[in-house]
Amino acid sequence: MELMHVVALAVIQGLTEFLPISSSAHLILPSQVFGWPDQGLAFDVAVHVGTLLAVVMAFRKDVANILAGWFGQFSGGGTLAARQTEDSRLGWAVLLATLPAVIFGGLLGDVVETAGRSIAVIGTTTIVFGLLLWWADVKGARTRDLATLTLKGALIIGLFQALALIPGTSRSGITITAALLLGFERQSAARFSFLLSIPLIVAAGLLKGLELIEAGSDAQLFDVALGVVLSFVSALVCIKLFLKAIDSIGMLPFVIYRLLLGMMLFGMLLLL
Repeated sequence: MELMHVVALAVIQGLTEFLPISSSAHLILPSQVFGWPDQGLAFDVAVHVGTLLAVVMAFRKDVANILAGWFGQFSGGGTLAARQTEDSRLGWAVLLATLPAVIFGGLLGDVVETAGRSIAVIGTTTIVFGLLLWWADVKGARTRDLATLTLKGALIIGLFQALALIPGTSRSGITITAALLLGFERQSAARFSFLLSIPLIVAAGLLKGLELIEAGSDAQLFDVALGVVLSFVSALVCIKLFLKAIDSIGMLPFVIYRLLLGMMLFGMLLLL
């Protein structure tokens, strides 16, 4: 890969992994517009590692508290229910919300990826789920925090997250949409969405890592290392700025961006 390709793709992955604007829509543009070659499995693994490190770094206190609370509930006296804390309940919520994507991904992932990775599908989902994000932001009560998240609510968000198997949906976008529809404030919706990304990025990284081991790789070590660093830095900056600005700017800028991007994709489709 050329240096420009490495830099651009790593930064794109780092930014779009967490912003509600769809990474698949952005990663298809360089190949379609500029004819860039596929980045390969090794680079995919590298940028997944980078974005994973970024979200764990950004939420290191939350992750540590959730792990301590979740494992701590299995020790001590009394019933398991009596030993529940807010952190342990949040841990259960993350696990439960992750299951639908894992199940549907295992059953339908290859079919959806093959049938859905087209400009028409990505353009449609970019626009449709962008409008749904706007609706959720406008109509949502925005009064709840994560202390009020129930397992039923977590499962609903998890079912929405499974829709992100369809390219162009945006995992962060659809989970934030679901949380807003359930009445959560923007900060809580984004925080839960980012926490949900951790087990899925781990799972995706492991799967791609196994594929890489089976297939072998002749990737340049410099490209891989630079991909990790750039995706880490861009993702970490993205998370920090998004959480800082989300209450003041809302979701409208991202919705407008998605609509413009979707129209661009359809414009490309007409020209091909």
